[in-house]
Amino acid sequence: MGKVKIVEPVNLVIFIFSAQLDYWFETVKPDLISLFGPIDYISPELDFEKYTLYYNEEMGSGITGKLISFERLIHPSLLASIKIKTNELELKHAVDGKRRFNLDPGYIHHMQFVLATTKMWPHRIYIGQGIYAEPTLMYINGSWKDYDFTYPNYKEKVYKFELSKIRDLYLEKRKKYLQNFVKSEKRVR
Repeated sequence: MGKVKIVEPVNLVIFIFSAQLDYWFETVKPDLISLFGPIDYISPELDFEKYTLYYNEEMGSGITGKLISFERLIHPSLLASIKIKTNELELKHAVDGKRRFNLDPGYIHHMQFVLATTKMWPHRIYIGQGIYAEPTLMYINGSWKDYDFTYPNYKEKVYKFELSKIRDLYLEKRKKYLQNFVKSEKRVR
C-alpha cells in the first residue's frame, strides 16, 4: 500500500486573451491581484487567433493573450474554486452578454501544466463544482511534452518557452517551501 504524502503547492497561472488585451488586462488586473495575490510574471503578448477563430464572434478579431504567474503558491485542490472566480470576473465585465476577455486558470507543478475547464472530455478529470482538470503538458527530460489533445497554442515553442520561465520561478518558490517544511518538521519532532 502506498503511503499518503503531503501534496506540494503549485504555481497559479492564468492565461488572459482578448481582442483588446492591454485594456482588459489593466481593467481586470486589480481584481486578479485582490483574489490571488501579487503577480510575479507577465509574458509578452502572445498570438492566439492563429490557433482558433472560436472566440472571434464573441470578442472580435485580433485576439492575443498573456500568461500571468502569481507569487503565492496554491494547493492544487483550489483549482475548481479559482475557475469559478475567473468565470465570475468574465461575466462581471461582459458587454451585452458577450465576454470581452477570457481567463483560463491552471497551474504549474514541476512535472506538469494543468488547466481548468467547464467542458467534459474523456481525458479530463472532474475536480468538483462543475469543473474539470486537463493535463495539458508534462515536463520530462528537460522540456515540455504535449499530448494529442493539447490545445494548439500550448504545443507551440513560444508558449512552452514562457511556461518554462514560470516553471523556473516556481522551482525557486518550491525550494523555499520545501526548506521551510523540513525546518518545521524538525521542530515538531
